[in-house]
Amino acid sequence: MPQQSIRFRIRPDGRVEELVEGVKGAGCQELTRSIEARLGSVQTSSATSDHYVSAGEELTVQQNSHVALQHG
Repeated sequence: MPQQSIRFRIRPDGRVEELVEGVKGAGCQELTRSIEARLGSVQTSSATSDHYVSAGEELTVQQNSHVALQHG
């Protein structure tokens, strides 16, 4: 099983960008739901090809799911 990770980038204007790696299907949304609820409202969300793959399928494409959050 590949390592699962969540990376955050905090921009100077307070926006938080979130990158989920190693999760296939809708699992990334389940993984980050409580974190996003505490950080603020989600402004944008982009699904990658891994989002459309079921957890049982193999895929060699790196997941780059970006979510921008606004704290305030």
